[in-house]
Amino acid sequence: MFATRFTELCGIRFPIMQGGMQGVGRAELAAAVSQAGGLGTLTALTQPSPDDLRVEIARCQAMTDAPFAVNITVFPTINAPDYRGYAQAVIDSGVTIVETAGTPAAVEIWEMLRPHGIRIIHKCTSVRHALSAERKGVDAVSIDGFECAGHPGEDDVPGLILIPAAADKIRIPILASGGFGDGRGLVAALSLGADGINMGTRFCATREAPIHDGVKQRMVEADERATNLIFRSLKNTARVGKNAVSDEVVRRLVQPGATFADVADLVSGMRSRAVLQTGEIDDGLYWAGQVQGLIHDAPPVAELIDRIVGEAYAIVTGRLAAILAPATSH
Repeated sequence: MFATRFTELCGIRFPIMQGGMQGVGRAELAAAVSQAGGLGTLTALTQPSPDDLRVEIARCQAMTDAPFAVNITVFPTINAPDYRGYAQAVIDSGVTIVETAGTPAAVEIWEMLRPHGIRIIHKCTSVRHALSAERKGVDAVSIDGFECAGHPGEDDVPGLILIPAAADKIRIPILASGGFGDGRGLVAALSLGADGINMGTRFCATREAPIHDGVKQRMVEADERATNLIFRSLKNTARVGKNAVSDEVVRRLVQPGATFADVADLVSGMRSRAVLQTGEIDDGLYWAGQVQGLIHDAPPVAELIDRIVGEAYAIVTGRLAAILAPATSH
């Protein structure tokens, strides 16, 4: 059911990937997604060191025999993490799929991974960046539309345009990312030319997501308007959940001459991690996409994936088949 180039590439049952989310992509969630037939993802930089990542990979391997990925996001920063060390941990642990994102420095990681037969999925926010990654030899790309949580780039192109624009030009498998959370989205993505979907926010609102129930409940109660775009004036746009802190970040950065220093006290990673752990929503930033408007519960992962696949199948064989019936009866 719904066999695509992406399911074939990764050896999974359903064309559904869990995004590599900082603070969320841990073994409990990744293993549950993979065990249910999707592609779960551990987030390398959630772990303090490459050795900690080795431990987390081993935990995930103990929970599932199904394939899972590791996300390595490369940020431009002065005090960079040991990216090569994280990549070596992936290699040593026998992981066969890696999702990368971030700056051109990710190419160095690809060069480490390729000799070991590791399949590389690169996350992009534009067709031009996806084409560049394809030319450099990645195995698949994940295209982030403007609706997504995290960094949607600076082009402001929604998935309805971005996905088919990418499909027109890119030959390798494509994952549609940003705004996906149910079977309607899966069918839409496949119709637009994608080979699967990559979900982040929706997997946060599941029983196995290792975050506080208060955060999950906030996503269930929120609607599609409950996000803020921050750092726009700094040309580093990010979509986060709407709360007192993100409102204040927006307010400060619209002031003439505002710089990152004016909001540094509000956007620290420590404060964001605390929100996920305590559920105190207004204590810091938390990532969330516009798909919150389609989230109405926090079920077990297996139930969610079965629901999405079932909905998609019903749409294709039911409503769409019925629409075609009059035309095919002549």
